[in-house]
Amino acid sequence: MSGQSLYRHLRNWYRVGLRDGWAQLNEWVDVKAGRLAGTDKFGNRYYENLEEEMPEVPWRQRWVRYAQEAPLENASQVPSEWHAWLHHTRLNAPHEDEVVKKITAQTQHWRPAETHVENLTGTRGAFTTYNTTAPKLYPWQPKVAQRQ
Repeated sequence: MSGQSLYRHLRNWYRVGLRDGWAQLNEWVDVKAGRLAGTDKFGNRYYENLEEEMPEVPWRQRWVRYAQEAPLENASQVPSEWHAWLHHTRLNAPHEDEVVKKITAQTQHWRPAETHVENLTGTRGAFTTYNTTAPKLYPWQPKVAQRQ
């Protein structure tokens, strides 16, 4: 850890406080400080740090704190409009972006925050197909004759 990153680390710890700093350190092995950009309907909080004096690592100025704790957190819990903001496709957060507001207001059937479903692979809610074809192989069934 270089001196500059140590300074950034301690400065961010001072800004977020001991309790939140310790939680971030255990969760991410880093302490980040920034402004709250918004919250989605699932309770995920999105942050942004655009400091000029000592910026974060390039392309790591935006991050999400999931509402669910590890190991239940999953990147598929991020709705599409927030995903675009996190990956710098959109400049402004969805509630500040005029294009997203305009599309949402004009089109009644396009409601990304209401229709978003996280990926349920590996859980009880995962999609499984119903097989209607007859099996090609049958398990061996022993035939036992009656004793005389």
